[in-house]
Amino acid sequence: MKLLHEPESDDPILSVVNIIDIFLVIIAALLITVAQNPLLNAFSKQDVTIITDPGKPNMEMMIKKGKTIEHYKSSGAIGQGEGAKAGTAYRMKDGSIVYIPEEKQ
Repeated sequence: MKLLHEPESDDPILSVVNIIDIFLVIIAALLITVAQNPLLNAFSKQDVTIITDPGKPNMEMMIKKGKTIEHYKSSGAIGQGEGAKAGTAYRMKDGSIVYIPEEKQ
C-alpha cells in the first residue's frame, strides 16, 4: 500500500512519461523545420528556386516546380551559344538587382 508521504521519484512510470515528453518536443522541432524549408514543404504550392554560392565555380541551383525538384551543379565553364540581347541588369548598392528589358525595335 502506498503512503501519502512517499516521494513520487521512485515511481518507474514517471521516467517513461518524461521520455515521451522528450520525443514530443523532438517531433515538434522536426515539424517546424520541415514547414520552414521551402523544398521540403509538401503543402507549399509555390515554385521555389534556391541558388547556393552564386557566381562561384561550385554554384548549385535547385528548382522546385510543383512536386518535382531539379538540381543543377555548375561545371565552372563559361557557356556559349546563339541568342539576342534581352536587356541590362544593374546591381544596386544594397545588393539588389534591377533588370531593364531592351525595347523592341
